[in-house]
Formats: sequence, C-alpha cells, structure tokens
Amino acid sequence: MRRRVAAILFAAGAALPSPSRALPEPSSPPGDPIAFSTLPGWAADDHGAALAALRRTCRALADGKLPGPELVAPACAAAPSSPAEARSFFESWFEPRALPGDAFLTAYFEPELEASLTPGPDFPAPLFARPARLPDPAPDRAAIEAGALGEAARPIAYLRDAVAAFMVHVQGSARLRLPDGTAVRVGFDGRNGHPYTPIGRVLADRLGVPPAEMDAERVWAWLRANPAEAPAVMAANRSFIFFRRADELADAPGPRGAAGVPLTAGRSLAVDPSAWPYGLPIWLSGSLPDPAGSRVDLARLVVAQDAGAAIRGPSRGDLFLGSGEAAGRAAALVRETVRFVVLWPRATPAP
Repeated sequence: MRRRVAAILFAAGAALPSPSRALPEPSSPPGDPIAFSTLPGWAADDHGAALAALRRTCRALADGKLPGPELVAPACAAAPSSPAEARSFFESWFEPRALPGDAFLTAYFEPELEASLTPGPDFPAPLFARPARLPDPAPDRAAIEAGALGEAARPIAYLRDAVAAFMVHVQGSARLRLPDGTAVRVGFDGRNGHPYTPIGRVLADRLGVPPAEMDAERVWAWLRANPAEAPAVMAANRSFIFFRRADELADAPGPRGAAGVPLTAGRSLAVDPSAWPYGLPIWLSGSLPDPAGSRVDLARLVVAQDAGAAIRGPSRGDLFLGSGEAAGRAAALVRETVRFVVLWPRATPAP
C-alpha cells in the first residue's frame, strides 16, 4: 500500500446488511438536468459493464429481495440483455442530474487471506457468527474479544492473527484461502450496534503524526510490530462485525453488497441508502491515483449496490475495486474529490 491515507482505515466502514425496513422514497430529482453529451468520457465508457451490474440489482428487485424504493423498476423492466444496447438504454431511461459541489470518493476491496476452519497455533484469531440474540446493550469490541458473549460467540473461521481478523471487520467480507488450497467466502451478518471509529485517525493521534502521513502500510505494519499496544488501538473501534459462510458466492465475481447482489469490481458503489436508492446509476468523473505513481482519468458509470458505516450523505461514495492484494493497494490510494452525476430514472423512455 502507498503513501496516502487508506480509505479503509480513515473513512470507509464495513459493509452494512440489506435494510430490514423500507428506505425513504426520494421526493424529487436532485440537482440540475444536463445532457449526456456534457459528460466527459461518456461515449467511451463500457456501458455494457454498468448494465450487467444494474441487471443484478434489477433481478433482486423483481424477486422481492431488495427492500426500499422501486424508483428504478420501470427502467429495470426495459433493461436489455445485449451490451450493444446498453448506451442507448441508459440514455433513454435515465436523465443526468448534476449534484451541486464536489463529492468525496474512497475505495474498498475484498481481502484474500490465509485461514482455517479449525483453530490451531498458526490460526488463532476467530471470526464469529452472529449470535441468536445479543444483550441490550451489546458489548463492544474489547468485551466481545474478552469473551463477553461466552458460548453464544461461535467461530466460523480462524485467521493468522488479530490484525488480519480486524482487516476483515473493516472490509465486511473476505475470501479465505484454506490450507488444502480451496477457498471460501465470508460475509457480513450483523454488528453489535456500536459506532464505527476509523483507527487510522486513532493511531495518527497516538503517534503525533499528521493523518496524511499515516498510510495503510504504516498502520498495518505498526499493529503487527506492536502486539502489546495493538489491541488497545483496534479496540478504539468499538464496532464489532459478525460473519457467515457465503458458499453461494463461491463462483460470484465479488462479495455480496448491502443490496443483496454480488459486487462488480469497478462498477459497484457504496452509498448512503437514506440518500440514494440501490440500483441508481451514478456517473463518476475526475481522476484517480495510479499505483505506479501517476494519475488516470476517471469517467465511469457505476451502480449503487452497497453501503458502509462511514458513507454518509448524498456526496459520498466508496468504490469497490475487487479482490486480493492488487485491489487492496489500489483502494488504499483513493481519497479523491470527484464529480457525481446521478442518472435519475424516467417513468417512460425519452422520445
């Protein structure tokens, strides 16, 4: 990871579950209407990739598995299966609406970590399943790790150390590589209800380091190099995540997002679901840092398919970049001011 503040440690939170109650229906289109021709890079984007991501959310809507406003339902009913028709579909069924001011974008990824389904000297750090019932109020991270839940805390997998387990808590999901070479996915299945605290800021304050100098590499390295002090720093994030085996996602392109569908690298965006409904297409424009040290243009259509504990407000997004180490290095770089243009669904296609 590189010389920028890591989104996962300073801003982003673990994924949130699909909402158990209906989300508020947006009252009116946001921002000002603009033409597709004014979106820099629109014609060159891979609209088929965005369409494929949208169709996953459309299927969840059609199956009744996605609570919340059905703003995109008319467009979903008309969504083509052919990527060749994707651009004309978006231009017919959506109206670009420019949000006022700038938006803030971070990125996240799915870790791939060595793990075991049974404990042992090499794999001592558990990931816990959600208990059938949590005390009210629920214990915080430090208390749970000290055994406050007793036998109700059932481990579903074991990682090499507490730092690796904490990374999975921050991301909300992971792909686990088992000793026999097979892999399983674990996904978010609940939380203890305590607020999420980014530990990058905690460690920066503790060491007297400007946050801009506390990158992900430095955070993880410090935690592993200071095993006596690391638990207290990680415990500052009182939020604790519970997991489940996600065997149904063994062959999926990514982990399951809060909208209940597998995420697509580079096309799935975590949003504040109280501001934007799942399935809403959003155009991102600006530039992103490249792991090689340069910058690349950002001109991409993404779909709101996830949420995060620190993703709050209409001008805030967290872009899913995929699985594994390379995705993690790229995600750690992203803390960018960008432009959001919401593609607001039409009730009927444009003439």
